Amino acid sequence: MMNKYFNEPIVENDLFFICFMIEKTSRFLHQQNKYVVNQIGYAHLYHLISVANVLHSDNPDKIVRDWIDDYKLEYGDFHIENVNVELCANIPTELDMGKVYTRLIIDTLLPNEDYIQGLIRIYNDDICSIIDDYNNSAYYEPSYVIARAYKNGEF
Repeated sequence: MMNKYFNEPIVENDLFFICFMIEKTSRFLHQQNKYVVNQIGYAHLYHLISVANVLHSDNPDKIVRDWIDDYKLEYGDFHIENVNVELCANIPTELDMGKVYTRLIIDTLLPNEDYIQGLIRIYNDDICSIIDDYNNSAYYEPSYVIARAYKNGEF
């Protein structure tokens, strides 16, 4: 995938940054990740990944506020931290989950599919409800196990 503004390829670290910010924004808004992805949409996500190397130096909380304003994101009632503490003592961080989703997107990228198309495909798949349910250990599985589960349609 090529940068929208410069003649250079988008790197995996830029995809990771976008996945991290999606996670951070959705947690702040108490929304599921797919809400944030679908509200922003392909064109804006392509812009964001193209400027990710600049956004890396910005305050993540400011970026969340900017995304809320720019893409008219609304608060919801989905609380990722509603877990059984006996099953999940420590909730994975936004960075942890950004890595999980980045690996899954890259591991399942289809021929002729760019990072943003893969991102939208993954975040709209039912597997996210399993990965984001911290009462199970799906998010801790090695990336190849998560990718295989995605391809098989179940864990």
